[in-house]
Amino acid sequence: MPEFDFVTSSYSNTGGNCVEVARNIPHTIAVRDSKAPDGPILRLTPKGWAEFTASLGLSHAAAGRGTGPR
Repeated sequence: MPEFDFVTSSYSNTGGNCVEVARNIPHTIAVRDSKAPDGPILRLTPKGWAEFTASLGLSHAAAGRGTGPR
């Protein structure tokens, strides 16, 4: 199983209720709940991630690009 390098959005607060995103595995965007780091991981293609974030009204560039709290 690949080792994902998860980060939280720069828009996240320090309360630990975050979605974490990993982009370090080619052709895969991984998403998980920060409260359950050993829980399930959602794996998407870059196209699937772009469609998902677009459906939320987020730009592809803004979604999951942060590295921690602002």
